[in-house]
Amino acid sequence: MEKSKVDPRILRTRRLLIDSFMKVVQLKDFKDITIKDITDEATVNRATFYAHFVDKYDLQDAVLSENILKNIQEKLNCHDQLDEESITKIFLSVTEFQNDLRTQCKKSYESFSTMIENKIKKELETVFHSLLLKQDLKIEKEALKIGAVMLSWGIYGACVDWHHNSSLPAEQYIKMAMPYLLNAMTYR
Repeated sequence: MEKSKVDPRILRTRRLLIDSFMKVVQLKDFKDITIKDITDEATVNRATFYAHFVDKYDLQDAVLSENILKNIQEKLNCHDQLDEESITKIFLSVTEFQNDLRTQCKKSYESFSTMIENKIKKELETVFHSLLLKQDLKIEKEALKIGAVMLSWGIYGACVDWHHNSSLPAEQYIKMAMPYLLNAMTYR
């Protein structure tokens, strides 16, 4: 059975709303943004907005999922095994993503932070779980899932710590942390 094709006008309008939201969020804190701000920027009416999104939170989620996390996903999914190189690249991808987001959404970053944190940790968990499965370890599946959660939260936490508490370049920070990570990942 053939998939039905989405009307290009619908895709363009959705893209227009997302782009307009990204412009508005650079100027105003998320809590202060109204649907009118977004529709004025997009030059569409409220009904058009609601045909695509439930509310501004739904739009925010779409922006994070479709645009921003897509970039990080592409960088993370290219690894075949969990090793020093893949961990370093994952850490650097997340720190770069966080820095870009802080720059693009200066006024609203704090409003986004909880949602961003949850999405990044979930994406990291998926990537780490996939990498652990590829290792063909003789460990039960539940233990691999727990390991993936621990790694995702640990890497995300290290990214936050690096941003708030370190004067080191991200590359040097992760290099210093690597012996501890690799020791913790020794499978018995």
